[in-house]
Amino acid sequence: MKIFEGFQKGVDLGGWLSQGSYDREHLDSFITEKDFETIAGWGCDHVRLPIDYNIFETEEGEPIGTGFELVDKALAWGEKYKLNVLLDVHKVYGYSFYSGDGENGFFDSETLQERFYKLWERLAERYGKYPERVAFELLNEVNDKEFCEAWNRISHHAIEVVRKYAPKTKIVLGSYWNNSVDALHDLEMPYDENIVYNFHCYDPFMFTHQGATWVDEMPVELRLDYPGDINDYRRTAKETGLTRIQDYLDVPDSGFDASYFEKRFVGAVKLAEERGTALYCGEYGAIDRAAPEQILAWYKDINSAFVKFGIGRAAWNYKEKDFGLSDERMKPVIEELVKYL
Repeated sequence: MKIFEGFQKGVDLGGWLSQGSYDREHLDSFITEKDFETIAGWGCDHVRLPIDYNIFETEEGEPIGTGFELVDKALAWGEKYKLNVLLDVHKVYGYSFYSGDGENGFFDSETLQERFYKLWERLAERYGKYPERVAFELLNEVNDKEFCEAWNRISHHAIEVVRKYAPKTKIVLGSYWNNSVDALHDLEMPYDENIVYNFHCYDPFMFTHQGATWVDEMPVELRLDYPGDINDYRRTAKETGLTRIQDYLDVPDSGFDASYFEKRFVGAVKLAEERGTALYCGEYGAIDRAAPEQILAWYKDINSAFVKFGIGRAAWNYKEKDFGLSDERMKPVIEELVKYL
């Protein structure tokens, strides 16, 4: 399988230019040069930088300089500390992976899709000249399978737009079910040799999202151990209705370990080999309701599979957003944990 060179070990910078406040004080202070220095010190080779349309264009779609100015700053810091940057469009006008953002209509509106292409034209024109250290992710987490056909069409045209300015830039592409590894096979054949297939992994979901207030049917008081007892997972899934996310019936009675993740990824690895693409996991991580020592054990297991198959990855999240690796609570384990990013 191809290797996504320069994007093998990274962290997400969620909460800065996406999923956070858009006021200038926040944008200027949430992530600083010191954070890039810290991430480089963790042995990372890149950051995944989620960005929202709000700081790149007005409500009417006209360009504004704020987002570009901040991305420029991130690229300068990345160059200084030898960190590549994956630009991830996390929210566009008319679509967000999170329904609570109130964005809708994108997949049914040619007007909104044209606006999406225009955003990518601006990004590609400005950053396509750095193919050795900047990669592009077209859109974060298409959620519903019903959007599959439309997404294949939209992403194909978006790649055509990008290629006018960035012929050699790596373009990261995920599928439906929020970038599920199980949905990659429904992506169209790679546009060219510089496409990277992308998935996200938060398995086992009831551990990594235990008590998450934004997940339907998730009891806020739920706590589960990792690796824990598989029978506890199965029983809890049935009692809570979370079987719609993951039923755990395909997990052996021995429960979770490194081999579980190998089995989860092996189909995607085979697909990537058949289609001549590299493979990347743009998000993986565990919520701050879980004990740090158990989060460390989880990172060790999933990292084993990443390393075995040569899958590039970025851990969610560097700071805050309920998953922060640099947060105070992680201090007892972070020095050991960063070995397994």
